[in-house]
Amino acid sequence: MTPQDISKLIVRVSMRDRAAFDLLYRQTSAKLYGVCLRILNDRAEADEALQEVFVKIWTKADRFAVSDLSPISWLAAVARNHSIDRIRARRPAADDIDEALDVADPAPGPEAMAVAGGERLAIDSCLDELEADRADAVRGAYLNGDSYAELAERYAVPLNTMRTWLRRSLLKLRECLER
Repeated sequence: MTPQDISKLIVRVSMRDRAAFDLLYRQTSAKLYGVCLRILNDRAEADEALQEVFVKIWTKADRFAVSDLSPISWLAAVARNHSIDRIRARRPAADDIDEALDVADPAPGPEAMAVAGGERLAIDSCLDELEADRADAVRGAYLNGDSYAELAERYAVPLNTMRTWLRRSLLKLRECLER
């Protein structure tokens, strides 16, 4: 069937000629099914889409403008656009912007940052009251994650001595922070 024959069929379909629609379907359905299947990647969905495409062709045939362009291109564009619309319809709708108000920000707020900043200054001040090696050991254990064994080796003291240093230093820090 030539492009001119398909154009004539589309024009007849626009005038609600059922015989022309039947012939158009028989002549072009395989090609349009291929377009739907290629986009949708699902035979059952492509079958449904093809039916819907021909309903659109029946209702919109009057919009087809006879020209030098291929009429099968117009039909394929209808099938392609419909298949893409089906894919878009699969996607969940975007959440309402008002729902975003309920999403909590995990970062501390301005008040928490101010409180943390003040506490940091107090802790630094109290650490300055400790002997330098004891303060460094506390920083190593509780800020850097150094183990007691690593700290004992670094400061060349027995492991139990390092535990005692840290325990006593924490007690002094608590006393200082309670003042």
